[in-house]
Amino acid sequence: MIEAANLTKRYGEKTAVDDLSFTVRPGAVTGFLGPNGAGKSTTMRMIVGLDAPTSGTVTVDGRPYAEHAAPQREVGALLEAKAVHTGRSAYHHLRAMAALTGIPRRRVDEVIDLVGLADVARRRAGGFSLGMGQRLGIAAALLGDPRTLILDEPVNGLDPDGVLWIRTLLKDVAAEGRAVLVSSHLMSEMALTAEHLIVIGRGRLIADVSVGEFVARAARDSVLVRSPAATRLREVLAEDGVVVSGVERGLLDVTGLTAAQIGDRAHAANIPVHELTPQRPSLEEAFMALTRDSVEYHGGIAARPDPGASSRAGLDAAPPRTAVDDIVRTGNRPTASTPQAAEPADRAREITTSGRTRR
Repeated sequence: MIEAANLTKRYGEKTAVDDLSFTVRPGAVTGFLGPNGAGKSTTMRMIVGLDAPTSGTVTVDGRPYAEHAAPQREVGALLEAKAVHTGRSAYHHLRAMAALTGIPRRRVDEVIDLVGLADVARRRAGGFSLGMGQRLGIAAALLGDPRTLILDEPVNGLDPDGVLWIRTLLKDVAAEGRAVLVSSHLMSEMALTAEHLIVIGRGRLIADVSVGEFVARAARDSVLVRSPAATRLREVLAEDGVVVSGVERGLLDVTGLTAAQIGDRAHAANIPVHELTPQRPSLEEAFMALTRDSVEYHGGIAARPDPGASSRAGLDAAPPRTAVDDIVRTGNRPTASTPQAAEPADRAREITTSGRTRR
């Protein structure tokens, strides 16, 4: 269990983390979300003792990280996948870590197999692709078979099969009664992986709730209605507390009535209805809505999300480009003729993003 109480970190006049309190409980995957610059990496560094808090405390299983007799056996962390000796092979990198903490050699072989690096374990880590580097970092985090796992952007560089693998791994680890804290900018993946969310903005706590409750907070529950008599239906539905927008292409977006209520009123007025679809925001839309005021830099062309508008547009156009699309791009695949080691066949694709805090 991770417990932060009034955790604060200042760098000169800048406050990176501001009076932050939360608990990461065992038995569940907890997503750690926030815009860039929100203080996520700084918080993770304080959890594992790489940064000292200005004030407040953070403990793992009741003690600060440095006070554990064998910290690596208690806490496994991936904060920077490139924090490896580039001249060493993956195997010898893990062997060195194991030797320092008294972890048996057989555990090195176990985690190498677990993360899918058995075929490249004897190659120099400096030639690894980003995806392979991520797998090595995850292997290092799992080396001590820890009770608590902290991963910063673990799916960076992983192909779809790798993303599915890490999702399954995190859920399995949590199901064993361990605490899992994971940060990611991929909201769609967090929606599938996390059960609980801790959301921060400008170093302050915004939400500490289940995924379902977080989405519900941002919910603008509406119903998408398609009718050949949309104009007449709009008049029938109009009343205090009901908001009806749009009549183009026979589509209405109705807020304030359930789908059943709309259907009943349309039936009573003898108005045909071809579609009644309740609309709920995605985790990404909820995140953008609830962290809007905490974003450090706003782009000039990104509009604020409207769940109803997004759903209406999706019926007649290609899905809109999202913030997630902008932060993910496909990298160049290494070839056999280059000195860079190729990833195993089923791990070959690579998605490159910028590195994070150096551990």
